[in-house]
Amino acid sequence: MLRSLPADFWRLWSVGLIVTTVRWMETVVMGVVVYKQTGSALAVASITMLRLLPMALFGAFLGAFAERFDRRLTLAGVIGVLAITSIALAIAARLGELEVWQLALASLVNGFGWVTDNPVRRVLMGESVGRERMASAVAFDVGGLNASRMVGPTVGGLLLVGVGIDGTFVMNAAMYLAAIALALAVRTRMPATPGAGAVLARTLEGFAIVFADRRLAATMVVTVIYNVLGWPFISMIPVIGRDQHGLGPEGIGILTSVDGVGAFFGALALAFWLTQRWHAPVYVGSVAAYQVGVIAFALAPEPTTAGLALLLTGLAGAGFATLQATIVYLAAPTEMRSRVLGVLSVCIGTGPIGFVWLGWLADQIGAPTATAVTGLIGLAALAATRPMWRTI
Repeated sequence: MLRSLPADFWRLWSVGLIVTTVRWMETVVMGVVVYKQTGSALAVASITMLRLLPMALFGAFLGAFAERFDRRLTLAGVIGVLAITSIALAIAARLGELEVWQLALASLVNGFGWVTDNPVRRVLMGESVGRERMASAVAFDVGGLNASRMVGPTVGGLLLVGVGIDGTFVMNAAMYLAAIALALAVRTRMPATPGAGAVLARTLEGFAIVFADRRLAATMVVTVIYNVLGWPFISMIPVIGRDQHGLGPEGIGILTSVDGVGAFFGALALAFWLTQRWHAPVYVGSVAAYQVGVIAFALAPEPTTAGLALLLTGLAGAGFATLQATIVYLAAPTEMRSRVLGVLSVCIGTGPIGFVWLGWLADQIGAPTATAVTGLIGLAALAATRPMWRTI
């Protein structure tokens, strides 16, 4: 399987690995710094939430807009903007003028970069490997992205202690430059579809396709449940790690990485053994298992138990992430994949609702209780929507 995947796949895979590693480094570093300055769980959740806000507001439009340009050059250009952002933060930190609002603005800018992943990098990836190998390709891609969750948080915590926040952002910028070089080396080309006036019409066509296809609609509903009531718990890892388990930046980084360990091995298992008949059961079952892991993490009495719970969320998250993109890619009409994946980005972008909710609730009743309650609500929402997702 590995040998059958083309060189362009591995270039795009490497781009995703690098960019996501930086994203996880920043998640831990920003979370620790913001919580230290503000003491507010809501502030930490809000910083993470801002990375998702562009998906909700502009995901569908950018999916249609991306069709007007060379995907390879678009990918390289977006990463270039992220590199400039990291350089600006490094300078501000070096001068001792780094403020929470600057980190918030950087998170928002990085969120716009994240929006392009599905309609640009993933579509290019699908074009390079073909429909038949898409599920395995996405599983390997998810494995790589989750390997970054093993490395990124740990490295971020260690760099924060060792070289400070300015040195961390310098390292981020250097990694982004390597990703730009890889993106420019991609040989797969996709013809542009010019016409600025047609962007809104194409966006609406993407939504129409989703509403008309029961499989796509159900997939989007499950995606919303995961992103509103499941995934936002990651913003509470620094808070719970520090307040409940007494961990420092290194310990919080290592604890966060455990989720990536589970996701990495889960994705590899899916890449080698998943067949199409198991797509729907693994997709929905993974979301249910993820919610159970969230609850277990919130109620864990000590770091080891918390780590085991994060191992479960990692395994389950790999199943969700792999099948989410695969089901949508295979179900969408070929000529509308960027648009439909743009709609998927909108559903992923509902996450800010969950981050704000969880941060607010944590300030009211404490992070562990708030996280457990939100996990229970997620399980209830999944059960309530069973008539829909049975059609996937």
